[in-house]
Amino acid sequence: MRVFTEKTLVLATHNQGKLEEITKLFEEHNISLISSASLNIAEPKETETTFLGNARIKAHFSAKKSGLVSLSDDSGLEVDCLNGAPGVFTADWALTKNGRDFNMAMKHLWYKVKETESKEPYKARFCSTLVLAWPDGHEECFEGHISGNLVWPIRGKNGHGFDPIFVPKGYKKTFGEMNRWKKNAISHRGVAFYKLKK
Repeated sequence: MRVFTEKTLVLATHNQGKLEEITKLFEEHNISLISSASLNIAEPKETETTFLGNARIKAHFSAKKSGLVSLSDDSGLEVDCLNGAPGVFTADWALTKNGRDFNMAMKHLWYKVKETESKEPYKARFCSTLVLAWPDGHEECFEGHISGNLVWPIRGKNGHGFDPIFVPKGYKKTFGEMNRWKKNAISHRGVAFYKLKK
């Protein structure tokens, strides 16, 4: 395994919520973080069908364009009664002609869940894959997951994406109701990041 020794790291994302969460996870380390968006690096097309495949695309694209080590995250929500959907297409469920609308996406997801006539609890899990890529093509990969249940109606305004309808196993609050940084410590991204830090 290659150890990261540089002082600057590019976060391969244009997602402000994801950028803030990852920045918080790095705060105890003496590393300068910059986003690919701030470097005017475009978002590459995510053409793979796995979290790892899409994370690799973003990390290597950003590393090649910036000449710096880059970290990408590809994450999403898998719902048991929907055979793992939305999965790697989680963000696509929120797409509109005016940008992403996750309130719309959560309503659509709940409609699809109810359409299956499955019984509660509606089991789901958040998944995250981090890829750390060097400009020479080397990479290190880390995965994290957290299981839980979907709930309705929407609860909480913290976090982002589908957080307000996901209750992690062992908790009563949704990710959207939790203190954002407490959520960060137990989330799928937090689990993956702990592996990266080790």
